[in-house]
Amino acid sequence: MFKLFQKDIGQRVTPSPDWPGRFGELALNAQNPLLRSFYDAGTVAGNTPINNVPLVGLDFETTGLDPNTHSIVSIGLVPFSYNRIMLRESQHWVVRPILPLHRDSVTFHGITHSEVRQAPDLGQVIEEVLQALEGRVAVVHHRAIERQFLDIALKWRLKEGIEFPVIDTMELESRWHRHQGQSFKDRLLGKKPPSIRLAESRRRYNLPYYAPHHALTDAVASAELLMAQIQHHFSPETPVSELWD
Repeated sequence: MFKLFQKDIGQRVTPSPDWPGRFGELALNAQNPLLRSFYDAGTVAGNTPINNVPLVGLDFETTGLDPNTHSIVSIGLVPFSYNRIMLRESQHWVVRPILPLHRDSVTFHGITHSEVRQAPDLGQVIEEVLQALEGRVAVVHHRAIERQFLDIALKWRLKEGIEFPVIDTMELESRWHRHQGQSFKDRLLGKKPPSIRLAESRRRYNLPYYAPHHALTDAVASAELLMAQIQHHFSPETPVSELWD
């Protein structure tokens, strides 16, 4: 099973980005000292085995799904490696969005108006966030949220955006199910493809259920999911270039 997966879908169809080279370019061009420091810390080479890659589970809760009109309201992150999650080093912030909270978003993530009124703006904690991400490859479940929201939030506050590599556990799960495909019988009966949402993906690997929509809990959940995906479909020696984007 491993050889089939690794040959057919474990390897990238498109070329892997040269993230170390890109970080070098960004460090030379960054105007903001926080971003320059972030890029100067560098990142691992693409041929580094995943068991030697410093990782960080990352999750945002937001007021909606459009980074141009919605805001980050909480950030969770937890450093980890191929076989160990450093829970004692995890961090969680509630931050004040630029626009008021909507009732629907309060129901969704449980962060209240009183919490955000007392919370700092993202700009007040961004140095801590960037330091926690330095030198690590971020692991997320649906990269469009974390990467795009942080990029636009920094453009508002620092007048510069941000680029960084991510391993997207949702995308990895999608690769696996594209490879598996659907049987003719399932298609005939109109059976929907398996969900690749975080909770359903974790269930397939017998990982415990965690209540969703808390940034730190979801960061830990994504870290655990990647560890399970590597065990089932890849190997400790898989180059990070086959996983990141």
